[in-house]
Amino acid sequence: MDATTVLAELSGNVATMGYGLAAIGPAIGVGIVVGKTIEGVARQPELAGRLQVLMWIGIAFTEALAFIGIATYFIFTN
Repeated sequence: MDATTVLAELSGNVATMGYGLAAIGPAIGVGIVVGKTIEGVARQPELAGRLQVLMWIGIAFTEALAFIGIATYFIFTN
């Protein structure tokens, strides 16, 4: 094995770990968004429909972070 092969393997492994760490943030974010929505519905049940719409929008924006993380994984593995 030459130095280039070792460097490529190391770069790929670091990118894999980076994406794994990047996936933690959106997971925590989605948990917080859903938890706060449940709290809001428990406090004011008449706003359940509006809060659910806002929850889905919040989840979409939070999951965009995961998509950015997977895109950077593919960028840095090449």
